[in-house]
Parts: sequence; C-alpha cells; structure tokens
Amino acid sequence: MDTLGREGPWEEWKGSVQPALMFSFVFLVCLEACMWVRNHGQKRGPPGPFPWPFVGNAMQLGQAPHLTFCKMTQRYGNVFKIRLGNHDIVVLNGSSTIREALVKHSSEFAGRPNFTSFKIISGGKSMAFGGYSDLWKVQKRIAHTTLRAFSTINAETKKQFEHHVASEVQDLIQVYLHLSSGGQYFDPYHECTVAVANVMCALCFGKRYSHDDQEFKALVGRNDKFGQTVGAGSLVDIMPWLQAFPNPVRSLYRSFKDLNIEFFDFVKSKVSRHRETYKPEVTRDMSDAFIGVIEHGSGASLDKDYVEGTVTDLLGAGQDTNSTALAWIILLLIKYPHIQQKLQDEIDRVVGQDRMPTAEDKTQLSYVQAFIYEALRFSSFVPLTIPHSTTSNVIIDGFCIPKDTVVFVNQWSVNHDGTTWNNPDIFDPERFLDEHRQLNRDLTYEVMIFSMGKRRCIGDQLSMLQMFLFTTIMLHQLSFHANPKEELTMDCINGLALKPVPYTVTVRARKHAASEVSTL
Repeated sequence: MDTLGREGPWEEWKGSVQPALMFSFVFLVCLEACMWVRNHGQKRGPPGPFPWPFVGNAMQLGQAPHLTFCKMTQRYGNVFKIRLGNHDIVVLNGSSTIREALVKHSSEFAGRPNFTSFKIISGGKSMAFGGYSDLWKVQKRIAHTTLRAFSTINAETKKQFEHHVASEVQDLIQVYLHLSSGGQYFDPYHECTVAVANVMCALCFGKRYSHDDQEFKALVGRNDKFGQTVGAGSLVDIMPWLQAFPNPVRSLYRSFKDLNIEFFDFVKSKVSRHRETYKPEVTRDMSDAFIGVIEHGSGASLDKDYVEGTVTDLLGAGQDTNSTALAWIILLLIKYPHIQQKLQDEIDRVVGQDRMPTAEDKTQLSYVQAFIYEALRFSSFVPLTIPHSTTSNVIIDGFCIPKDTVVFVNQWSVNHDGTTWNNPDIFDPERFLDEHRQLNRDLTYEVMIFSMGKRRCIGDQLSMLQMFLFTTIMLHQLSFHANPKEELTMDCINGLALKPVPYTVTVRARKHAASEVSTL
C-alpha cells in the first residue's frame, strides 16, 4: 500500500503536540516549585498539614483541638496554617508569639470572623462576638465604664459589690450544708452556677433569685447548654454543607440557635420592664445605666438593641467563666486534701474565727492567691479564645498573614509551656510563691485565661475578685470531701469552656462556722 512506512495527519499532529505538552508540564512543575521555594524560603505564608477536600484538616483535630495544636507546633512551629472547610485558619501558639500578635499588633488582630453564628449571639449586637468597628469601640467603652461603676471604680462601690458577693457565698454555703445532710454526696456545679449568676443578675437587673426559682433554673440551664453547642455553630460556619443532610452537628446547630433566641428573649423581657419604669435621675442597676447612656446619652450612635446585646454578653460571659472556675477549684480541693488544709491554715492565721475573709485580706493570703492562679493555669478551662480575624495584612514570626484571615489563639499552649512552667502538667500552687512565700507577680502575668489586647475580657478583675471571695469564704466556713466511691479525674467536657466531668462532694461545717461570725 502507498501509505506503508509513512506518517498520516494524526501521527504528524501527535508528534508535534507531545513535546509541547511535556514542556508545559515541566514548566508548571518548575513554577510550582519556585512558588514553594519563595513562600517557604522567605516565610511568606505559614506552613501546615496537608488539607483534605471538603473537610480540610477537621478530622485531624480530635476532641481536644488545643492539644492537637500543641502537638502540631513540634512540627510546624508556633505559627501554622490549617484548613477547615473552605477557610484557611492561622493558629497562634506560645506566649511570645501570642503576645506579639494580640498586644504589639492589637488592632490588626482585633477582628472577628464574619461567621453567621456570631450574628445570632446577643441578637447580633454582641460585643464579645461582634466585628471590630467604631461602633464596637463605643459599645466596649460604655460596657467597661458601666461595669466598673457598679463594682470596682472606687472603695465604696467595691465594698458594695464585695458585700453582695459575700452574701451569695453565704447562701451557697447553707445550700451545700443542706445537700450534705446525713453525709449525702451531691454535684456542686449547678448550685455554684446559680450563685455566680445571681451576682451578675444583681448587677444587671438589681435582682437576685432563689436557688429554687424555676425561671432562674431555666436561665442557668440555657447558658450552660450554650457552651456545649457553640462549637456546632462554628463548624457550620466553616462547613455550611453540614446543614444539607441529617447529622449530629446540624442538630446541635439548631439547638444553638434556639438557645440564643431563648436567652436573648429572657434579657429583652427584663430590659423592657426597665424601660417602662426608667427614671433618668435614678440609676438602679446596669440595665438602667445602659439605657441612659445608649438611648439618652453619649452612646446615641448605637441603636437601642445594643442595650439588650451588651447585657446578654455580660450576663452570659460572667456566669459561664466564674462558675466553671469554681467547679475546677472545688474539684482540686477534694483531689488534693493536703492543699485544702494548707489553704485553711493560712486563712485561719490571717483572718481568724471572729469575722469573714474580705478583699482587704488578699495581700496577706499569698497561698490562696497562688492556688487560684494555679487552678486557672492548670485547668486552662478557656483553651482557645473566641476566633479572631485580621483587620489588615500583618507579619508575625516572619510569616505574612493576609487581611480577613481567621485566627485561633491557643491559650492552653501558654499555660502549659515547659519553657515557662516547670512540670506544667503537675498541679503545684507553690510555683507562684517566691523565696519569701510572697506571690510572684511576674509569674501570675504569664497565666492566660482572659485573652489580651483589645479583645481582653473586660470583666477580668471582677472575675478574679469573685473567685477570691468565693474560695476564701467557703474554705473559712466549710471543708470539702470527695466521694470514696468515685475515682477523681481531670478529664473534662469540651465546649466554649472546659468543664470537669461531673463529680460529687460532701461538705462539713468547720468548728468555728457554727459560732457567730460577723459579715462585711
């Protein structure tokens, strides 16, 4: 045949295209290699694990992401990148790195991600979850000023607040004694939460509730469940396709939305009554103060819904943080009875039996303060801050982080860093005492539980004062004892805050507690 030994048109085209395809392939590989060398050689972007399609690195995080992040630092360093759903997320670890970001570059890291779930919280007017803006700055200033005005702004308000906290502790003591009658064991968490919530309700609404009040029990229950479901909201934010089919996350997300609506409705009903009886010349509580400033004063740039939003934030955050801290404190008291005895010895030596402990005793109760700081450090019950986002391009540890990047801040890594803390996984209050048995202030600043920078919790001083008064007054009046049938564990329930696995305890009145003891 005349075609034998000759190339047809297809063979000629194929022969010319193959070299071009090979050249293009090699070119693309080289280009990718150059990009990798540039990004990694000049540290333009943080390193991180390989992300899988659709889910990214979600399956690698496990039940305790903060611990996973600590392990990842060993390979990738204190700044690395993960992918969750369709979001690239930068994770910050270690004291120096986090302080550089949140303090030195506080404005650049002051943002919040534009998550749908964040817009549900506090009616979309949340200070804690709201974006960084001029309105946010006004809201924070008003909230901070008002909170201090009703608690710690001067000696008089501090004394009034202290008296109220002491009354709540004494009421809690009577409830605990009743629950312990006949040597019974009980879960201390719920009653502890009611006492803490009452402190904030008195500040916000000028009212406290009985431990048996059904409306108040419902309020406390809502806030507790909020912490358990808030993670589901974040997962749906970064992986919205989870709502497309039945799964546990979708169910939790619906609960998250319902709980936020219920809690916000509770606050709205209280604020509404305050508006109906509001008198400019009389400020009964913080709700009145917020109404006065936001609706009738210098905060008029905010619409009136910011009153309910701010009150909801303060009520929810104060209740959850302090009740969780006290749950850990009581667990540690029964886990380490020899430490409980040392605490009581110091309180008895400084305070005596004729009066209650007060905030003025704080400077002389160094071991008590050391115990509280160690409880916060050891438990690190807020392991990750609420997610941040960058407000502009910023460089941290040599890595460029673009604007609008979601940022996770791993507080656990700060509190369990072996370079700062000797044997960080051992509970030891002595680490906070110097050679003169005084509190080492420099070391207490290393504990990170309230975040820092522009997003630092505005109620941090209030929380520390409450924890001190609750701890000292309870130990002055009671001894706490573990249930011998239970094995005490430091395991926890994951949520917005890490809560101890439920445990039971019994209390006994100390010998001097039955005698007449003067109050504040």
